[in-house]
Amino acid sequence: MTDSNTPAVRFSHVSRHFGEVRAVDDVSLDIIDGEFFTMLGPSGSGKTTCLRLIAGFEQPTGGSIQLHGVEATGQPPYERDVNTVFQDYALFPHMTVGENVAYGLMIKQVPKAKRSKRAEEMLELVRLPGLAARRPAQLSGGQRQRVALARALVNHPRVLLLDEPLGALDLKLRQQMQIELKAIQQQVGVTFVFVTHDQEEALTMSDRIAVFNLGKVEQIGAPAEIYEHPATAFVAGFVGVSNLLSGPAAQAIAGSPAPFAIRPEKISMVAPGAGLADGVCSATGRIRDVLYLGMHTRYQVVLDGGGELTVVAQNLDGSATDALAARGRLVRLVWQRKHNQAIGEPTQPSG
Repeated sequence: MTDSNTPAVRFSHVSRHFGEVRAVDDVSLDIIDGEFFTMLGPSGSGKTTCLRLIAGFEQPTGGSIQLHGVEATGQPPYERDVNTVFQDYALFPHMTVGENVAYGLMIKQVPKAKRSKRAEEMLELVRLPGLAARRPAQLSGGQRQRVALARALVNHPRVLLLDEPLGALDLKLRQQMQIELKAIQQQVGVTFVFVTHDQEEALTMSDRIAVFNLGKVEQIGAPAEIYEHPATAFVAGFVGVSNLLSGPAAQAIAGSPAPFAIRPEKISMVAPGAGLADGVCSATGRIRDVLYLGMHTRYQVVLDGGGELTVVAQNLDGSATDALAARGRLVRLVWQRKHNQAIGEPTQPSG
């Protein structure tokens, strides 16, 4: 029995080396019981290896992994109260949807009538009622993803691991599934550990995010904290679009050469001679590139004092022609000084 303060997953100075490659390098973090926790990072950052360490598919080179307060290091996958949803779904093509969902119950020798009932309940949960008799080949990609999720949840695992499960879906379906996946997680109350390289997915669904880079965790926090207050230059650049300024360019704008970040949507473009209010930063420059993106336009501005800034503006009144005509125009960029984000060096969070 564990108390309510015991984390679902605890990494204590965990490393996993493959020869000279440090895939996971001294990672410590806690995943709270019942939360939607996302491991975010580029390919090769260590996030998937961490997921495999939780599942028991890999064993750590060093450090300790606990699941609900119980040491899991060395424990085989089948003894861990976790389940995994993979990107390729891994459904059995010769089985029906219902048989796929009930497979884990069959392995546990649950009576057929009971497992059929549980499979139907899981299909209801993932909004696929009445499809138990179909084969996976008769389903769309989104439906197969839901079946894989139902199969993973049918045994009521305490931790569900999701390895980029939405990666094979088209954009619109992926966005729809982000909302559905979060709703299902809240309904079942299971700890979800989600791995992705997609920042939008992480920001949309997560209670907390761990940003991985080169086998280490650069920052752990709520989505708004990660986005609004990145701890390092890597986090600022990887999570969303961010402008990074340092040295003479930072000195000219902020009065200090210390590096800082400013998000593109925080910046406004005004006429070069426009007056300035108190508490704002300002820089003049020329628009070098314009990228029209429908709902908004992205401007690349070369600053007179050195460096470049990206500015994002909503297309509230103007047309694509108006936006593209701004290329080469002299502008003044202004933003609230409070939106400047000081950037430090990478640190290993405690979790």
